[in-house]
Amino acid sequence: MIYTVTLNPSLDYTMRLSSLTAGEVNRSASEEVTAGGKGINVSATLAGLGVRSRALGFVAGFTGQELARLVGETGVEADFIELSEGATRINVKLKAAEETDINGSGAEINEEALARLFERLDALKSGDTLVLAGSVPRGVPRDIYERILARLDGKGVRAVVDAERELLLNTLKHKPFLIKPNLRELGELFGEKPATLDEIAALARRLREMGAQNVLVSMAGDGALLLDERGELHFQKALKITLVNSVGAGDAMVAGFLAALEKRPGDYEYALSFANETGAAKAAGG
Repeated sequence: MIYTVTLNPSLDYTMRLSSLTAGEVNRSASEEVTAGGKGINVSATLAGLGVRSRALGFVAGFTGQELARLVGETGVEADFIELSEGATRINVKLKAAEETDINGSGAEINEEALARLFERLDALKSGDTLVLAGSVPRGVPRDIYERILARLDGKGVRAVVDAERELLLNTLKHKPFLIKPNLRELGELFGEKPATLDEIAALARRLREMGAQNVLVSMAGDGALLLDERGELHFQKALKITLVNSVGAGDAMVAGFLAALEKRPGDYEYALSFANETGAAKAAGG
């Protein structure tokens, strides 16, 4: 079973406008409300690919109830912990000539709620996959991903981490099965700006030396690079698409990668190709 954890999920309220003028009344041409959060995005894509997963995380208030309903409608097994106070955040996405996001803060998560999450994670067993993705909300310690992986050490659970900076780096000692920085995030991890494939591959190798088993680097219009657990390097050019919405494309890549390995274990060339196609399909509006 694949489990995803989204600590700070959201209702994404997307508004499409012909134009956007600050300081004026703007009217949308259309609106859409969807369940958001990186782990939830991974689960939703997996469901679309026919792969079961269970989404873990926290919800609160009437917005949390709606989020859980929307997640369930995608075919994902929703197993959220309901908080007694606050409300699941709403993120407003304005789509005009440019994309503008206004993200809410979300409900505060206390120690009791975290303990309930750890109880759910204790049920994971050898062969399961756990996806840790996204930011950390208020009330959650910054080393939460590290704590989760430390708790699962020795159980044979494959960990996937898609997070930025210290959130990611602090998990490497626990040898996660897969990490997926994008090109910007990869550079920020080392204070560099890699521009060539050789430079990108060199930083990926450093992450493997620090403990990551597989390093998948998404590079938007420049394609994707994978340094696999055998130390072999793979590269896929970006597919030619008409970009509709880049949100969630990286999460779709993670889902595609895992779905491909469910079908063909150990075939990393195929996994990268399928991940690249899945991310492109999401960016093109699929």
